[in-house]
Amino acid sequence: MTERVFRRRRVMFERETELATVDEALDQLTGDGDGGPGGGGALLAFSGPAGLGKTTLLAEVRRRAQARSCTLLSARGGEQEQSQPFHVARQLIQPQLAGRTERELRSTLGSWYAIVGPALGLCAPEQGAPPDPQGLRDGLDWVLTHLTVQRAPVVLVLDDAHWADPESLSWLAAFAPRAEHLPLLLVVAYRPDELPAHAEAFRTLPGRAGQRPLTLAPLTAAAVSTLIRDAVGEHADDAFCREAWAVTTGNPFEAVELTAKVRDKGLDPTSASAPQLRDLVAAQRGSGLVARLHSLGPSTVRFAWACAVLGTAIPQDLAARVAGLGTEEAVDSTARLRDARILAGGAAPVLSLSLSLSLVPDTDAHADADAHADADAHAYGHPRPDAGTGAHAGPLEFVHPLIATALYRSIPDALRVALHGQAAVAVVDAGLGPSAAARHLLETHPESDPWVVRTLREAAGENLLAGAPEAARRQLARALREPPDFGERAAVLYELGCASLLTEPANTVNHLRAALAEPFDDPALRQGIVIRLAQVLAHSDRLAEASESLAREIPYTQDVRARLRLQSEQFMWDAFNARESDSPARSRRLARLADRLIGRDLTERYVIGLRAWDACLRGEPVDTVLHHARRALDGGLSWAHEDRGFEVPVLAAMVHMYADRPGRAEELFEAGTAEFEREGWRGAHLSFGYSLRAYIRYRRGRLAEAEELARAGLRLAERVGRRTPVHWYAIAILATTLLARGRVDEAWELAREHEFGEPFPSAVVFPDSQTVHAELLLARGRTKEAVGELEAVDRRLTPRGIQNPSWCPWQLHLARAVADDDPERARALAADAVRRARAFGAPSGIGQALRVAAEVAAPGARAALLTEAVDLLSASPAGYELARALAALGTERRDTELLARAVATARECGADGLVARATEALLRLGGAPPRGCDWQGALTEEERRLAERARDGDPMTTEPERSLLSAVFRKLGTDLTGLAEALNASSAVSRA
Repeated sequence: MTERVFRRRRVMFERETELATVDEALDQLTGDGDGGPGGGGALLAFSGPAGLGKTTLLAEVRRRAQARSCTLLSARGGEQEQSQPFHVARQLIQPQLAGRTERELRSTLGSWYAIVGPALGLCAPEQGAPPDPQGLRDGLDWVLTHLTVQRAPVVLVLDDAHWADPESLSWLAAFAPRAEHLPLLLVVAYRPDELPAHAEAFRTLPGRAGQRPLTLAPLTAAAVSTLIRDAVGEHADDAFCREAWAVTTGNPFEAVELTAKVRDKGLDPTSASAPQLRDLVAAQRGSGLVARLHSLGPSTVRFAWACAVLGTAIPQDLAARVAGLGTEEAVDSTARLRDARILAGGAAPVLSLSLSLSLVPDTDAHADADAHADADAHAYGHPRPDAGTGAHAGPLEFVHPLIATALYRSIPDALRVALHGQAAVAVVDAGLGPSAAARHLLETHPESDPWVVRTLREAAGENLLAGAPEAARRQLARALREPPDFGERAAVLYELGCASLLTEPANTVNHLRAALAEPFDDPALRQGIVIRLAQVLAHSDRLAEASESLAREIPYTQDVRARLRLQSEQFMWDAFNARESDSPARSRRLARLADRLIGRDLTERYVIGLRAWDACLRGEPVDTVLHHARRALDGGLSWAHEDRGFEVPVLAAMVHMYADRPGRAEELFEAGTAEFEREGWRGAHLSFGYSLRAYIRYRRGRLAEAEELARAGLRLAERVGRRTPVHWYAIAILATTLLARGRVDEAWELAREHEFGEPFPSAVVFPDSQTVHAELLLARGRTKEAVGELEAVDRRLTPRGIQNPSWCPWQLHLARAVADDDPERARALAADAVRRARAFGAPSGIGQALRVAAEVAAPGARAALLTEAVDLLSASPAGYELARALAALGTERRDTELLARAVATARECGADGLVARATEALLRLGGAPPRGCDWQGALTEEERRLAERARDGDPMTTEPERSLLSAVFRKLGTDLTGLAEALNASSAVSRA
């Protein structure tokens, strides 16, 4: 009778609260309860020390989810697999996509195929620039979201999260908050004392109904008593049961194991037998478990050790090779270890005691064990054959991770190292690739083995291209300790520098300098090292050192093209160095070199692009600037070239904005950001793209759009880090936009929150950070501080020959700041800014300078200056500056028509503060606020006809014609000289 009852029950003791929470979450997910139609996701986290039944609980979650026809994604971390990147991600997603052809995968994943495919083991990584970690996480987010929507409702179960690889765990921890907004129940279990820092989200995020992670408690004495009596009979006395609870401390795993041993040994469950329980429990732990293993024979011990080294989802034939056993010995060892409740899986399904507190096999328990084995097999790259078909029926698993850990730690040190070495060779020979071998090689001792170095370098290359630079860094650091051959050391150091570029810039500098100190004869490698060293120094705000490193190498570079490449890199970092000591001389050298080049290759076009940027900063005529920009762009400038930065393509696009061609600048930025997204560059690169596109919209007067883009850029910049170059750009542009919209307090709070102020960066930022900060001070009425900041800008920029007020209008802000105390100085500053703006020749820059000159001029001179400003700005794409000039001129002349135009233009720009001021002035004069006109859409037929007349030189003789043509300039993002090109581009878009 006892046996019959025992076989019928599948009991989880004292987990009613946890299971009720699970059922509530599943009800909400599937709509089975009273909560409505379903589709509401949640995060459930269960924590507790080893053996408290987390795996059992998650197995029950899986069973209940499948019973409700949920799609199940299941994975678990492995103590031996933590160094294998994306091991957990592959377990979760690979089974859902397995068996599809490349064409089907490309169709399913779309543009994400080349980005996430290598990380998920779905395809080999392509040569080229790897995705940045943020881009890869975005891709994994998309894949999981897509699977969830397509196969809803979905339950994702992650066991042993504390052992998940860092790449997968940091991704899932960041993704977890989204579960509540998807038809996704995300369930994790972990040991709280072993959860790594990058997974703190699982500990701190509120779960179901705002609960924190649920902590599992040990079983009570009553539960252990019930467990004992279910197994051996109701005649088990109280003293025996109490002792069973005491020696197991209520740990469910130990209680189940003890109960099985009591039954197997036929121990009489009475008080007289109670003292033997402590010895039985000791045999389950540490030395007792090891002693039990050794009693099974030396071949079985070696096989168990091999399995412990291999980790989870262990192919029997692979374990046999690592242990040095034949097939028959492996089958026999497997059977012995299964009978001893050490291993599960393999030749026939068995119960994993960690999956259920029942003591006999049942089909649900088999399904749970098989599900984990399947997922792990996919993650390792070897498919799992059908169960029950012989010695190779399926991968082996340890009954519980506690057993695997104890056995692994019991292996003698020297033998454990040797077994990892054998495992590395075995997995490579089995066709699992260098990445699978690398985790074993990390555990071996250096022996100057070229094969080890080669395998680790290959694995690092795969991981770097797949978006796991930290894993690549670990592998290359280990290869360096092997050590590599004398002539190979520089290459390994260079690869190590490339892998650690994003995570450890200081160490990267050390690696690359050490590489240069090595004696090697490979000019291409040396050039690559020097360029990478300069890049990491520049990105660490050490621009002078970057330039110096290139300058030292250039004289010793014999190849003409290689020397030109190094010169182009030096020119670029010098251009970004705000504290460059000899800028005018560098400009002269750059001009002489660029003027000789014809743009035959990418290096020449980079030099020419830098020449265009330099000419723009120095205020050379706009025709000269655009001439060089067109030369640079004629052969194409990739924004995501694997061997180049994106800086020069950005500069070539930005000069169009300063030259009153913002429409062309936006075209280039849209193409560039699309290239970033295709390559998976969604961190700093995409933030730069969004922020600078916001700046272009600001210059066009599309302030609402500018704010939206700037905030998107800031969100991405925050993920990169504060006070990084991309963060300076994002804050400067957003603050400038908020000031233009009239939200001074909000702009100031933004600056305070993000510590936007001294010390300012060494790198050039546009708009100039210190100038923007001074503008904030002016807006807050802190004039004296603003004057100090702007005079510092003068001392920094003027010696460098940077004279273009279209790029940095510091003179105009300083003129306004000193106007009350020193009007003559203010007028001199404004007049000099007008002169410089005229020398550059962009109508928007001249118009802005004229408006400020009028603001500080004597009363009788203001109207003429403002009239010219309005005329110039009306023929430019700068809508916000036009609105300001119209408001100033209308106020000066007390002209309601001009003020009405100012209100309409400011309203279309989204310049709310200017709208309020101009409207107040208009109402004081008895005027009526006008309706706005749409100058942000496509050209109307009337506008196009007028634009074609202007292109052909037909003068506009009436005010309505001039107003309509002004709207055309703002719509197309150009001035009169660029009208023909902009019309052609507009026509091409319309035809497309």
